[in-house]
Amino acid sequence: MKNTRPSNPVRKQCRRENHWSAPVLLALMLSALGAVRALSQKPAAKSATSVDLPLAKPESVGFSSERLERLHALMQRVTENKAIPGAVTILARHGKVIDYRAYGLRDVASGAPVTKDTIFRDFSMSKPITGVAMMILYEEGKWLPSDPISKYVPEFAHLKVFAGVDADGKMILEDPKHPPTMHGLMTHTAGFTYGYFGNTPVDKLYLSEKVLGSNSLQEMIDKLAKIPLLYQPGTRWVYSVSMDVQGYIIEKLSGQSLPDFMRQHIFQPLGMKDTGFYVPAAKRSRFATLYRTGPKGELITEPAKGGMGGDYDQEPAMASGGGGLVSTAADYYRFAQMLADGGELNGARILSPASIKLMGSNHLAPNLLTGEFGIGWQRMRPGFGYGYDCAVVYNPPEADLPDGQGTFFWDGAAGTWYWVDPANDIVFVGMIQRMLGFGSPNVQYLSRATVYQALVNLKM
Repeated sequence: MKNTRPSNPVRKQCRRENHWSAPVLLALMLSALGAVRALSQKPAAKSATSVDLPLAKPESVGFSSERLERLHALMQRVTENKAIPGAVTILARHGKVIDYRAYGLRDVASGAPVTKDTIFRDFSMSKPITGVAMMILYEEGKWLPSDPISKYVPEFAHLKVFAGVDADGKMILEDPKHPPTMHGLMTHTAGFTYGYFGNTPVDKLYLSEKVLGSNSLQEMIDKLAKIPLLYQPGTRWVYSVSMDVQGYIIEKLSGQSLPDFMRQHIFQPLGMKDTGFYVPAAKRSRFATLYRTGPKGELITEPAKGGMGGDYDQEPAMASGGGGLVSTAADYYRFAQMLADGGELNGARILSPASIKLMGSNHLAPNLLTGEFGIGWQRMRPGFGYGYDCAVVYNPPEADLPDGQGTFFWDGAAGTWYWVDPANDIVFVGMIQRMLGFGSPNVQYLSRATVYQALVNLKM
C-alpha cells in the first residue's frame, strides 16, 4: 500500500514516489529518494528542537514490536556486561521514529545514566557532515570532482609521491601520474593518509609533524604540502585527512570559518542545537565520558589530556572536518533524516536529491573493491564501496548484508554509527563512547541484524 505520512514536529511530511534504484551510500551517504513535497492538507511542521522525538507504533510502518525486543536485548546486554558503558539508539521508517532508547551509563565512576540528551563525540561521523558542506558549495558551482585539488590549494601544486626506500633507507619520490583531484579527496583515493594506521615513512612524517595537531587549518595544509603522497592518486583507498583538507577548502570557498559555515548552513536549519566543535559550559554535565579497552579487556577512562578524549571546552584552533564534531543522537538523527528525505527536513532544504544521490553512489573502481582496502569494521569489497565521505552498500547480497540496496553510512572511532537505507526508507542512529579496539563488540552490525529481522512488512 502507498504510504502517506501525517505531519509531526520532527520533520516535514513527505511523499515518496520512487525509491533509489542506483547504488547509493553513506555515510557514511546518499541517494535520491524521488520527488519530495509537502502534503498541503496537513498542518505545517514545527521546528524540531526537542530530544523527545514523537514516537509512532512500529506496526504502523511494518515493524514488529515484539521482534524489536531483540534490539533492546542486544543493547541491554552489551551495557550490562560493560562491553560498552552506555548508548542511545534511534530507529525510524518513513520519517516516523518508532524506537528511541537510552541504555547504561554516561559516566561509570559517578553512576550517571545515559539520557537522551547526552552529548557524544562524533569523531569520524563528522565526515558525512563535512561532505554535505562540500556539496552545498558544489551546488553553488564552486568546485567540480574533476578539478585538481591544487586549484583550491595551490600549496599542493608540486606534491611528490612515495615510491619506496633506497638502500640507505631514504624515500624514493616520483611525480604523480596525474594530479590528485577533488574526486579523490571526496573518496579517500587522492594519495593522503592519516599516520595512525600505517607504518610507512610517510605515515611517520604525519605523526612527527603533528599534522592533525596543527594550530590552524592553514598550518595543516603547509605541513601536508611538504609530505609526499603515500601512493599514486586513484590506485588505492586509504583512510586519510582528506576531510580535514575539505574543511580548509570550505573555508576558502565560503569565506567563513568551518564552524560558522556548518552552523549557518546545516545545524541551525536542521535544529541541531547541540552539535558543534565544542561543548559549552552550560552543557558540560551532559557530555559523555570516553572509554577505551584496558590491558585485561576492561573499560578504562580515556584521559582528556594526552588522550583521544579531549577537553572540547572551547572552539578549537583547528576545526577538524574529519573528526571534530560532537552531537546528541537526536541531532544526528535530524541530519540523517534530511539525507533520507532527499536533502530536506522540516521545510529546510540543505541539498537537492541529485546531490544526495551523487554522494551516496559508489565511486570506487572495481580494482579497489577487493577486500584489501578498508578501516575498522569496514572493508571495500564487491557490493560494498565508497561514495563522497561515506560508505555505500550498492549490492547487499554480494556484500553479505541485510541492508537495502543503496544504503549509505559511516561510523566513528568511539563506536558511533548510523545508516540511511533508501530502499526500505529506514534511518538508524547509534551513539556510544568506547574507542574501537580489542574487545569492542561489533554493535554496528549486530544492530543491523536485530533491526532487519524486525522488519516484517516491506510494503507498508
